Amino acid sequence: MSFSSNYQDSPLSAAVAERDANILTMVRSALRRRDVMLAYQPVVQGRDPSRVAFFEGLIRVLDETGRIIPAKDFIETIEAREEGRMIDCLAIELGLMSLTEDSTLRLSINMSARSIGNPDWETAFERGILRDPTVADRLIIEITESSAMLVPDQVIEFMTRMQRRGISFALDDFGAGYTAFRHFKEFCFDMVKIDQTFTHNVHVDTDNQVLMEALVSIAEQFDMFCVAEGVEKLEEAEYLAQIGLDCLQGYYFGVPSITKPWERRAAQSDLRRSG
Repeated sequence: MSFSSNYQDSPLSAAVAERDANILTMVRSALRRRDVMLAYQPVVQGRDPSRVAFFEGLIRVLDETGRIIPAKDFIETIEAREEGRMIDCLAIELGLMSLTEDSTLRLSINMSARSIGNPDWETAFERGILRDPTVADRLIIEITESSAMLVPDQVIEFMTRMQRRGISFALDDFGAGYTAFRHFKEFCFDMVKIDQTFTHNVHVDTDNQVLMEALVSIAEQFDMFCVAEGVEKLEEAEYLAQIGLDCLQGYYFGVPSITKPWERRAAQSDLRRSG
């Protein structure tokens, strides 16, 4: 028996296959019920972290018990499947609805490059824009570095078409190691979000300091707004602000919450008045 067949028949590979099958079943069931929502995480200004620059809308699904399942638990399993296209369609639909509900909101929504040209995504997008044309200027579409490199020519064409309509684009997980710089020059992203790997302990990790500063320099050279992801400590935030990061995102500033930002503001306002 070959090594490959031994590996394929191993208990580990069987367990992984069973896990993926269970995740796929759970997501399919949630999609049929439309048990999908956004969780909102703040992205704050580097120089003044008390000010929110925009929110990222992170997709969540509910399992049959009502438990909220974050995207990290299922996205790799479904990303290349039809369910991945359905998730992207629902994400843009929910994102545009949120922007319509709050005229002050600026929101980023994740999208796989595999969904470019998907007719259901285009329909959901056009329907949302038709409902309120002003949302275009407040929408940011995030595409991961690895996803963008799958079909760079399609991504460039799609971005050009959408940017003409006022949409902004962010290159997510920048620095993860996939981008060929010949494509980077052509992408014309409005924003880069530096992968959290480089944020971890950046205030004391000299390797991360060199890498972070190099990535910031690249973003500045191409006139792109720069966001550091995964900020979890005050010391990280202070160092990143000092070297010129435009915005910061991470658990230190707020965990993703299914409470809508405008509802939270209203509740805080009521609390202040009652106090």
